[in-house]
Amino acid sequence: MSEADAGATADLAALQFGDSFFPSGAVSFSLGLETLHADGIVSDAAALDAFLAEQVAERWATSERAFLAAAHRACPDWAQVAEIDALQEAMTLSRELREGSRKGGAALLGVHARMGTPGAADYRARLRAGDAHGHLAVVQGVVLAGAGLDLARAEAVSLHGLCATIVGAALRLGLIGHLDGQIMLRALRPRMAALLARPAPDVSEARVYAPLADVAAARHEEAQVRLFSN
Repeated sequence: MSEADAGATADLAALQFGDSFFPSGAVSFSLGLETLHADGIVSDAAALDAFLAEQVAERWATSERAFLAAAHRACPDWAQVAEIDALQEAMTLSRELREGSRKGGAALLGVHARMGTPGAADYRARLRAGDAHGHLAVVQGVVLAGAGLDLARAEAVSLHGLCATIVGAALRLGLIGHLDGQIMLRALRPRMAALLARPAPDVSEARVYAPLADVAAARHEEAQVRLFSN
């Protein structure tokens, strides 16, 4: 396969894995948005844009990306990947977000294992044996590396997936319409590109500062009616 063909193949794979049609399980999560909407804190497109920007800048860019990149580089050293996974477990303080990340990772790993993505079945066996936690960002690093995506493409898939998950949750909550969501994602593109142009932080520097969303996610389990897992 020529270099051009390999690049086009990787681009097509990134489009497949980043598509909302791909059964990643992301539709089950709102990352605290459902509670913030119920409380009237995020009640329109402008507030949603601020919430989305915070999740990108203060969660994905500073934490999720670090774990994804570390896992991507560590493959197929599963013991090292599991150590990275354990660090993310320790650093995710909100129980609902921690459990949501593990559920999302397990769902994604299961899909890729059934698809035959290299490495997915190996890490899934470690997860089932209780030797790994299976956090979403770590699993993304594992399966996207196994699928042949370089780190830059893997990060782009992960970032787009986060934004699409939040916009999709907002659609289901009736916060915005479909066209509003597409306009919002388009407007985010320059900020996303600027983030991706910078190197990922090391896991030793990983941090999250999104207190409003974290508190909302922690309170979510008290809601009488829930559409989402967090």
